[in-house]
Amino acid sequence: MDRPEWVPHDAGHEFTTYIMSAADAQVGVQESPNMQLVKKKKLTTDDYVNGILERNMAVLSKAITLIESNSLAYISQAQDVLQGILPQTGRSIRVGISGPPGAGKSTTIESLGCYLCKQGLKVAVLAIDPSSTLTKGSILGDKTRMELLSREKNAYIRPSPSAGTLGGVARKTRETILACEAAGYDVILIETIGVGQSEITVRSMVDFFLLVLIPGSGDELQGIKKGVVEISDMIAINKADGDNIQFANLTKSAYQQAVGMLHHATPGWKTIVRTFSALQNKGIADIWTDINTFMDLTKQNGAFEERRNSQVLHWVKSMVEEELTSRFYNNAAIQEMRPKVVEDVLSGALTPTSAVELLLNTYYSKQ
Repeated sequence: MDRPEWVPHDAGHEFTTYIMSAADAQVGVQESPNMQLVKKKKLTTDDYVNGILERNMAVLSKAITLIESNSLAYISQAQDVLQGILPQTGRSIRVGISGPPGAGKSTTIESLGCYLCKQGLKVAVLAIDPSSTLTKGSILGDKTRMELLSREKNAYIRPSPSAGTLGGVARKTRETILACEAAGYDVILIETIGVGQSEITVRSMVDFFLLVLIPGSGDELQGIKKGVVEISDMIAINKADGDNIQFANLTKSAYQQAVGMLHHATPGWKTIVRTFSALQNKGIADIWTDINTFMDLTKQNGAFEERRNSQVLHWVKSMVEEELTSRFYNNAAIQEMRPKVVEDVLSGALTPTSAVELLLNTYYSKQ
């Protein structure tokens, strides 16, 4: 497969920017004898499990493609792979990063990621791209601008199309997190597209939630839902450099007042507001220090374990709802009668409540 034009020309095999449509797609990375071997054969479940645990990047990439596939032929194997690696998961620090367009989320991730790699940590970046409603493929090539981070041997960048999922979050992101953890990544950075509901979804799968904003007079509060501020463990004002420093400090003061009146996202932790410059790497070390302080505190007061347990149960609940919805609308009897029910509701011959009761009774009678 040809390299897309937005991939850095000197990017290494860790920069998995190619979007693969099926689990048996070729791994779009630079060649090596080890990776050629992976491409030549259909991997078994043991191949996937062993490859991930051995930190084989080519196998990890193919495993994530397997996980992301909606094909019934691959779903069962993907779950078997996840079951095999499960004992080696859960040991990373999961950080969600969001913010409005133009706030510098990608630059922040690159700056933080490079800093962590220099500290000897392995970093996986899951950048959630909004998807085309027609092709379901990623449409934001600029998510792969992290040229410096892509050159770090301990970094792994995985753009993933959201395929129209509510909130713009890829449906299989949680399982991809597990695969990266089993492959030995210490920190998982998850970037959302910053469109509202996606932040709530990402909050349900990370330990620490970082909201990146830009300098101003504080009016940004009008453009960001209060709920997004409430779920944040840190609000970081980016671009605090040059002539922007004064505006950044004013914005910081505005948000410090705001968070003082809101419910904090994590028990025992007061939401921090700070300024930094991702472009100049100023304040990045302080952000990481705060994240470590947060992790120590929440592990001591039990909030970390409580949140992780709650997230797993939320995950189960959401998957049950998704599966029930899928089974309902794919039921042959429902598909047959649905057009008539829709017609009757729109014409006023049937109330919405009666339509729901009719559909459900039909569904249960055919089970």
